[in-house]
Amino acid sequence: MTAPGQTAAISVFTDPLIEELGITRTDLSLSYLIGTLAGASAMPMVGRALDRYGVRAVMTVLGLIFGAVLVGLSFAADVFGLTAGFVGIRMVGQGALGLAATTAVAVHVTQRRGLALGITAAAGSAGISLAPVLLERLVSSYGVDAVWRYEGIAVWLIVVPVALIGLRSAGRVKPVSAASADKRTSGAADETDVWTTRKALRTPMFWAIAAGLAASGMLSTAVNFHQVSLLGEQGLSATAAAANFIPQTVAGLVSTLALGALADSMAPKLGVAISMALLCAALVSIPLVAPGFMAIVYGLILGCAAGSMRAIEAAAYAHYFGTAHIGGIRGVATMIGVGSTAFGPLALSLGHDVFGGYVPVVLGLAVIPALVGVAAVLTPVPKLGSRADGPSST
Repeated sequence: MTAPGQTAAISVFTDPLIEELGITRTDLSLSYLIGTLAGASAMPMVGRALDRYGVRAVMTVLGLIFGAVLVGLSFAADVFGLTAGFVGIRMVGQGALGLAATTAVAVHVTQRRGLALGITAAAGSAGISLAPVLLERLVSSYGVDAVWRYEGIAVWLIVVPVALIGLRSAGRVKPVSAASADKRTSGAADETDVWTTRKALRTPMFWAIAAGLAASGMLSTAVNFHQVSLLGEQGLSATAAAANFIPQTVAGLVSTLALGALADSMAPKLGVAISMALLCAALVSIPLVAPGFMAIVYGLILGCAAGSMRAIEAAAYAHYFGTAHIGGIRGVATMIGVGSTAFGPLALSLGHDVFGGYVPVVLGLAVIPALVGVAAVLTPVPKLGSRADGPSST
């Protein structure tokens, strides 16, 4: 149900919004950037609320707000109203609701946590990736404004009851005991240790995982936001370009389950490196995309890249820093990840204006995940009591 706030779903609205509001693609990208950055700034606060009040209470409030924002967005008549709406759906939908859902699993599941998070991410990936197929038909039939309202009503009818009824037994976020934690991997955090948000932010590992989130968010968002236009330059029709989300869904399901399961038996930082390698491969394959087989291959690689990062992130933070302050730690990481998505669409749009095409831009951007992947592999495992945790660390 985060789909209405995710780039994949919003991409269906981009061309109709440009036409209806009389704005340029760069105007829309800038509006999206402002909305996403403003929305991302609230994530540390949401993380602290999860630690203090618990998932059930926070998710209920988020569901009520998210539905209201979507309904309100249907009344946007200019770029300013659109920007205000983007702030709301990116803050609550793309960021806060996903943070609450995965934090619930990270905290309350202590055995095979990686696999559980992989299943959660797979379900989320499936819904997010399939949403554009349904929304494209709805927008064509009923228009943008009506579909915004339908989405808002759907959020109210699904998210709020799930929070109130489905999460009755999920109390406040509390650290699990060391005895109940799965310790099969080396470097796993001892739940009796207290990794506060401030201590975690002083470690290179926090920033290595956050860099993976940022690279994945920025670049996946960029190509998804402009997917119809980007794949159109490679010869695909608008319908075929929207349908490319289907192989992305299939690949996302497989990769999230696979990486989630592997997170229980390997160092999660290797999962970050694998995700970055896949993202780099997806970007450099874009010049080879053509209608048919190569378009499917591109969709599969891109889906694997995005899905694997979603699967590994929550497990990685719980693995290295425990769950005592996981809401606050992941709140900061989510702010970085969501904030990064603001720059991708604008960078790709401006690059297209400068170079007259998408290919030179995506090839240049492919350097980013390559560097992040190498950095993740080389990052040492954090340890409480080390200099990385001391007041003089940088």
